[in-house]
Amino acid sequence: MDLSVVVPTLNGREPLSDALDAVTRYAPDAEVVVVNGPSADGTSGMVCNRSDVSALVEISDRNLNVARNAGLAEASGEVVAFIGQEVTVEASWYDGIRDAIADGADVVTGPVHRVVRAGMTTETVETRTIAGRDVIYFSGENVAFTRDGIEAVDGFDENLETGGARDCAHRLAGQERSITWSTDVTVRRDETDEKGVERDWCTKYRSLSYRLVKNYGPRLTVFRRTFHDAIRDARTAGVEVASGETKPSLWAGCGKEVLKGIAGGTKDGFLGRFRDRSEARNPAGLSSRADRAVERYDWRNVEPEVE
Repeated sequence: MDLSVVVPTLNGREPLSDALDAVTRYAPDAEVVVVNGPSADGTSGMVCNRSDVSALVEISDRNLNVARNAGLAEASGEVVAFIGQEVTVEASWYDGIRDAIADGADVVTGPVHRVVRAGMTTETVETRTIAGRDVIYFSGENVAFTRDGIEAVDGFDENLETGGARDCAHRLAGQERSITWSTDVTVRRDETDEKGVERDWCTKYRSLSYRLVKNYGPRLTVFRRTFHDAIRDARTAGVEVASGETKPSLWAGCGKEVLKGIAGGTKDGFLGRFRDRSEARNPAGLSSRADRAVERYDWRNVEPEVE
């Protein structure tokens, strides 16, 4: 299997080093492309000092989907895998990808084992039917595509700050591309030291509304799904208010941010649907620009020194 592994990173020098170690251990023949956002922690120097990285692409954007597309443009493999900077692939990962691709899958994904203080949690396959379309979701931290599969949807949509992998899953389903969930394609993510992240309701609902309207149009199902999620989150926030964990004023402010996100995402979704009417449904994809990289380091054609 001709495999490229793309690893987007941003200020993640230490976990990235562990991620690259695991790829080298379990997929030693893979081409490894690291895409570094505007990091300020010495990531570039660490990567340049490694002999197991094939190419390093420096970008100025902090958008994860821009990084993914930059890595895809640099990768040369017929199969392109994407992993997160904070995950380590497990021993069965490579063979799981190889077997699923050999069986005809366009995309293969698997569980992320999350190590938390209380032990370990494991993701299971998540599916949903929307407007008659069966969607199999995947984590952008653990997924591999055939070259034909990822290019058919023109990579990831750079209009999205979050939710790029879920949007990609909708578009793959729209083309009836086969997505295989394999328990062998596993990665591990250590979350024991992570602190709570403040929820950005506007960004979340902007992303949700955008990708649903862009992919399905102004359907009742789309708006029902969006407001169903909003009501569910409002209930959760209401429980936090009742327990004293959240102030009522903050709860009200979150509601305004949700409505703002839905309005902006709906408008942008209509524009995106109009701008790309093809099956790819990707107005800001791989083919939309060629200036993502501000610096490139390529060691694939460098002959090793002979001692």
